[in-house]
Amino acid sequence: MVTIEELAADSAIDTVMVAFTDHYGRLVGKRFDAGFFVETVREGTHACDYLLTVDMEMEPIPGFEFASWDEGYGDVHLVPDLTTLRRAGWTDGAAIVLCDVVDQTTHDLVPMAPRTVLRRQVERLAEHGLVAKAASELEFYLYDDTYRQAHDKGYTDLQPAGWYVDDYHLLQASRVEPYVGAARQALTASGIPVENSKGECGRGQHELNIRFADALTMADRHTVMKHGMKELADAMGLSVSFMAKPTTADTGNSSHLHLSLWAGDVNVCGADDERAAVFEQFLAGWMAYVDDVMVCYAPTVNSYKRYVDGSWAPTRVAWSSDNRTASFRVVGTGQSRRVECRLPGADCNPYLAYAGAIAAGIAGIEHRLTLSDEFRGDVYAAADLPRVPRTLEHATGSFDASAMARAAFGDDVVDHYAHFHRAEVEAYHAAVSDWERRRYFERI
Repeated sequence: MVTIEELAADSAIDTVMVAFTDHYGRLVGKRFDAGFFVETVREGTHACDYLLTVDMEMEPIPGFEFASWDEGYGDVHLVPDLTTLRRAGWTDGAAIVLCDVVDQTTHDLVPMAPRTVLRRQVERLAEHGLVAKAASELEFYLYDDTYRQAHDKGYTDLQPAGWYVDDYHLLQASRVEPYVGAARQALTASGIPVENSKGECGRGQHELNIRFADALTMADRHTVMKHGMKELADAMGLSVSFMAKPTTADTGNSSHLHLSLWAGDVNVCGADDERAAVFEQFLAGWMAYVDDVMVCYAPTVNSYKRYVDGSWAPTRVAWSSDNRTASFRVVGTGQSRRVECRLPGADCNPYLAYAGAIAAGIAGIEHRLTLSDEFRGDVYAAADLPRVPRTLEHATGSFDASAMARAAFGDDVVDHYAHFHRAEVEAYHAAVSDWERRRYFERI
C-alpha cells in the first residue's frame, strides 16, 4: 500500500488509475497525472452515471430509475478511498486507487454501486457485534492467444497454455510459471499478499490465492487482482479468462469464498460456547437464501453452465465438513474454522458476492434459523436436496421476489439489479448461438 505522501514523493509513479467497478465487476474510471492527482483529485473526480446502467458492450440499458436518457445521464462523484491506494505492480510507473460512488447533490453513497452494497451489509453485521473476514480463491484459464487474436477468432479454437489436466501438477505448472509467477510477483508489488498458486482441473486452468482480510478489503483485493492479471496477460501476449464456463468440455472457473465471523479476537465459527449458535444461525441463513441472492454469486447466463454434477461445482444446497461435493464446505478448526462457499464463479463481482453472503447470514441470525444436520457422502447423488438454480432467469425472478433481499438491500437496489439481469437474459434469448448453427443449419 502507498500513502498519499509516499505517492507525492515517488518520482517513479507518473500515473494514477482512479477506478470503481460496474455491475459486472469490471474496473472503470480514469488515468490521472500523478502530480495532478496529489494536488486535486484525491478529493474526488466525476464520471458519467450511465456506467451503472450499461451492458457488457457499454450500451445504456433503458428502463433504469437511477439514470436514463430522460435524465440526461449526468455525473456521479468518485471519492478515492486512500486506504486502497497502491502501486500497480503489473505495469511500470502507475498506481491505482478504488473509489466510492457518491451522489453529487445529496453527497450520499449511491446505493446501487457495488462497493456501497457491500459496505451496507458490513455495517449491518457490525450492528450484531460481528466482523466478516474473507478470502477468495480465484480460478482462471490461461491461453497462448492474445486477446486480439482470441477476438478475431471469435473466441473459438483457442490454444490453452496446458494440454492435459494441470491439477496440482508441478511439471505442467512450471510451463506457465513465466506468467503465473509474474502475476504473484505483481500482486505482491501491489500490496496484495499472495499465498500460492496451483494448477487446476482444466487444460491451462490455474488458481491464485491471496491472504484473507475483512470482507471489504478482500473484495478490493479481488477486484484489483483480476484487473491486474488481465493487464499483465495482455502485456505478455497472452490471454486469461475468468469466464465461469469457457468451454463445454473443461471444468468451470470458480471463485470459492472463504468466510469466518469474528467478535473481537474470537472466531465465532470455531467457538465452543454460546457464540457457536450465532455461527450456526448465520450458516443456516446463508443456505436458506441461496435462491434469493444467487444472482450475486452467478451474474451471467454462462454462470449456470458451470453447475454440473461431478464437475467440482456444487449442484445442491448442503453443508458438510471438508467435502468438496457440498456447496458449503466447513474447513479448519478453532480460530481457523470457516465456511468455504463453492457457489460463486470467477465471473462474480466480489462486492456483490460477499454482500449476498453476509445479507443471507444476517437473516439467519435475525430469524434464529436452525442449521440442518451435516450431510455426509456424495451431495451430487442426493436427489432430495434443494437444487442450485439452473438459469439466470430463474435466479433473477427469485431475487426480485425475495422479501429478505428487499429488507437487506432496499427496494431501489433490488429493482435496479433485477432490471439489469433481466436485460442480460433478454439479450441472450435474442442472440443466435454457434450451438444453434451447428445443430440446425444443415440437418433441420
